[in-house]
Amino acid sequence: MTAAQWFTERPGRYGALLIGMLVLLLLSCLVSVTFGSASVALSNVAEILVFKLFGWVKVPHSWATGQDVIVWLIRLPRVLLGALVGAGLALIGSALQAVTRNPLADPHLLGATSGATLGAVMVVLDLGEALGMLTLPLAAFAGSLSSLCLVLWIASRQGRLESERLLLSGVAVSFVMMALANLMLFLGDQRASTSVLFWMLGGLGLARWEMLPVPLVTVLLGWIALQGLGRSLNALMAGDQTAISLGLQVANVRLLVFLIASLMTGVLVAISGSIGFVGLMVPHIARRLVGAEHRRLLPVAALVGALLMVWVDVVARTLIAPQDLPIGIPTALLGGFFFVVLMRRK
Repeated sequence: MTAAQWFTERPGRYGALLIGMLVLLLLSCLVSVTFGSASVALSNVAEILVFKLFGWVKVPHSWATGQDVIVWLIRLPRVLLGALVGAGLALIGSALQAVTRNPLADPHLLGATSGATLGAVMVVLDLGEALGMLTLPLAAFAGSLSSLCLVLWIASRQGRLESERLLLSGVAVSFVMMALANLMLFLGDQRASTSVLFWMLGGLGLARWEMLPVPLVTVLLGWIALQGLGRSLNALMAGDQTAISLGLQVANVRLLVFLIASLMTGVLVAISGSIGFVGLMVPHIARRLVGAEHRRLLPVAALVGALLMVWVDVVARTLIAPQDLPIGIPTALLGGFFFVVLMRRK
């Protein structure tokens, strides 16, 4: 009996899996705060969080001067942002793999991430914050949606969408978008280009409490929307003809999923930069646990993605401490090995 069969054989087991993963995620967030260039004891982290959340503190308190700033203002927002980004990218990858019927699809390989990066770079270098805080997310969303639409247009042949052409089109568009972004960086102001480069490689170091509401609302609403489309995603996995025979408006559903994926990708890229391959790896791991039924798959994928990103971020901020390693580098290494294994097996 496979893990997916065991967990889905009885509803109680699936519920226990979700609760266990949620508890593991909360514990991981708590423990990961202790890691960094200046380590903080777990007991001190717990005491600081209790004080900040409820105002309870023993006198005299046990933490050293400045540790409350490190825990509450620097590391905890970063950990929470990492969990949101990981969950969001996993949801996007799960949905894109369903609507394209391609197990290698993810926002990075289909050009959504590179399109969002290009849109954001254009704003950072040329336009500034014309619309306030919404400028960067809107520009990244426009770039992501444009890139996905271009990939769809190139890959479509006689009204049909073939998964091999889709993947190749995504790779081609991704290279073009990143080449344009790099060209703009090369020709633009060098000081601005230097600050953008770290962001393009992906990073959570700029996380602050005031930044969290936008990705939180985006990921939550995106998950609710995709969860509501669970039956449609299941039908699309069986093929367009099967979906049409079940009365599904395939083109409309596919467009809606691409809109949701573009919006989520745009917001996440605008906040955390370009982080690749999370959306490729996590859906496969989640399917091993609960199967391919998307109403069960999506919550598990979100939790696995959040767990993965929390611990990858620990590696990123401790490997070459006191400097931060751009988080896109370890995720790309993991994703590259995963991609090779997947290609060798299938």
